[in-house]
Amino acid sequence: MKHSINTICLTAVLSLAGSTAFSQTSGKGATDTTKALPIHDMNPIVVTGTGTYHRADNSPVAVRVISAKELNDAKVTTLEDALTRLTSNVTSHTNGMGMFINFNGVSDDYLLILENGKRVSGDDRWNRISMANVRRIEIYSGAASALYGSEAIAGVINVITDESRETVSATSDTRYRNNGRLDQDINVDFNAGIVSSHTSYTHHQAGNWQVNHYQAFDEDGTEVLKLTGRPMSTAFHSDNIAEKLDFRINDKWSVYVRGSYYDYHTARPQAATYFTQKKNKAANNGSADGTSPAYTYTSKQAYTYDLDHASYLYGGGARWVPNARTHVYLDVYSDNFSSKYDYWQTADKEAYSETRKRTHYVNETLRGIFRLADWNKLSAGAEFVQESLTSQSDNIDFETTNTYNLFAQDELQIVRGFDAVVGVRYTQNDNFGAAFTPNASLFYHIGGFRLRASYAGGYRTPTLSQLYATDQAKTTARYTLYNQSLKPEKNNFVNINAEYGNKWMNVSVSGFYNKIRDMINYRTLQQSEIEADAALAALRDKGWTTIRQRDNIDRARLCGISASLKFILPYGFTLGGGYTFTDSEAETKTLDTKTQQYVVTTSPVDKSVHHVGNVLASWDKAWNNYRLNVTVNGHIQGERYSSTYGYADGFSQWNLMTRHTIELRHFALEPGLGVENIFNKRDTAPWNSNFSTINPGRSLTLSLRMSY
Repeated sequence: MKHSINTICLTAVLSLAGSTAFSQTSGKGATDTTKALPIHDMNPIVVTGTGTYHRADNSPVAVRVISAKELNDAKVTTLEDALTRLTSNVTSHTNGMGMFINFNGVSDDYLLILENGKRVSGDDRWNRISMANVRRIEIYSGAASALYGSEAIAGVINVITDESRETVSATSDTRYRNNGRLDQDINVDFNAGIVSSHTSYTHHQAGNWQVNHYQAFDEDGTEVLKLTGRPMSTAFHSDNIAEKLDFRINDKWSVYVRGSYYDYHTARPQAATYFTQKKNKAANNGSADGTSPAYTYTSKQAYTYDLDHASYLYGGGARWVPNARTHVYLDVYSDNFSSKYDYWQTADKEAYSETRKRTHYVNETLRGIFRLADWNKLSAGAEFVQESLTSQSDNIDFETTNTYNLFAQDELQIVRGFDAVVGVRYTQNDNFGAAFTPNASLFYHIGGFRLRASYAGGYRTPTLSQLYATDQAKTTARYTLYNQSLKPEKNNFVNINAEYGNKWMNVSVSGFYNKIRDMINYRTLQQSEIEADAALAALRDKGWTTIRQRDNIDRARLCGISASLKFILPYGFTLGGGYTFTDSEAETKTLDTKTQQYVVTTSPVDKSVHHVGNVLASWDKAWNNYRLNVTVNGHIQGERYSSTYGYADGFSQWNLMTRHTIELRHFALEPGLGVENIFNKRDTAPWNSNFSTINPGRSLTLSLRMSY
């Protein structure tokens, strides 16, 4: 098995696979009508790969871009929608524990989410970014710890928002689908002299829904179905408001302040019930006396609480440009997240709340970009990060850690058409000491052809929760200990990319190899360990049959081939798509409870998918002040592996959206009509299965965008 996956990974890298950037942005272009249609920019500006601005065809590292027009054409409502519908690198699924994102074969724990280059933290980071004012989304596949620090082991997603320079501009975007799904985005920009104001508000809501109203039980190989009130998707509503003020003092100095507030509430059905199964001890072949059943099913209350999340962010910064060759940036912000259980009032207790988690993330960064020569650009800086955690449910009163970073990256033009990037980050953490993280890239380009090769090391420190959390699962008699001796997770990431592009087409192929070591997972303690420790033995004597702790016991190898293409065709047609193949192998240390010996088991990486593809086709046509856009997009994926449930079936989902733009002098109306999930793909498995998709089925989509 090891020889097989290493051979596949080596072949993938030598075959040059993975996806690079092409994009489209709104503009004006000539057509056979009096009203111009949007043109498509195959060469947008990107910043995420190096932290400095480049045209995509001149970027030393491969960066995939999703444009504002693509987002608007596909009528995506969340960042998750944007990535799963418009790329082939991302898959997602939802179960009773929440939403999970998989990026190039690994979970989003190893993926850094940025908004305008600033990290978004907290459990709700995927839902806190409005899609209504996004200029572009940049996707970098690869370890990026040298540039961005911890978490960037698998890649970076940077959402770049749009800030209008008109004196006054405003947009309102409303979308409605069945099952009570409503999305509302409002953006207002104001510019007067040296001051600019940028305000946004986002609201999302959805109802409970269930595709299959039954849960399945196993009666000695026979499936028994019982009605359940647990929904496949839980109702919720969320609101996010954000404000940014810019002060352009002069040509050399500018200052900004910003803040935001986000809240999220579930609305679980309080009357919902479900069944538990228990085998009758006296039963023999179905009954003890010929009449008693072999199993007893007991109805229980499904939920006792709702979840309440809240986040608030505040910060500011400055930019100093003393000359054309020097840019200095200072950014300071605090991102704060809290989550609590809101328990309902019942017959035997009053309503109350319990703090599930409260986190604080503080970032202070001073960074400079210096053009030392026409062929040499240096980026360097210092970063301070402070994180703290309080959790009533995990028995954490207050824990904190500080990280101090120094980083530098040099971009060199060796000869015309041949560039190199070399960088390193020095990290000093209160808990884990010092570490160096390197990266290096080579870039050769001639005409429309581009070849890129890059290597990067990744470094992820254990979270405060992993270090200090104690969990007690009474229903399974399982006790989880904290472990302050954890080591950081590390990886090596290699990516090779080949691309060809011109004004009307772009074709990109890449290959990557990612080896992660010292991965953190749960290790069940041996009986000898428990007996040798009086405190552990006391826990066992109290009825905790399984005692475990987090440890660095896993490692994984992933490799992949990814390809993307896009064509700008005559008569307003655009066609594009992508395909990603990922092969993975995870090695996990598990305890054989009979022999009390640890064994190493191999399997695919949890929640990974071998085959993922996406298709996007659109058509634009204009008649005077009216413009029509018709877009079809599809997401196709193979089986998804789960270490708990096995494989979930593959599926495909196709959407048809139309946009009708009516432009007046200072005002534009843009009604939209579409069908989501055209072929009504649903997963009808009983509740608590490994669902391939939780989509409720075919849905009419209505939208209205108003712009001033």
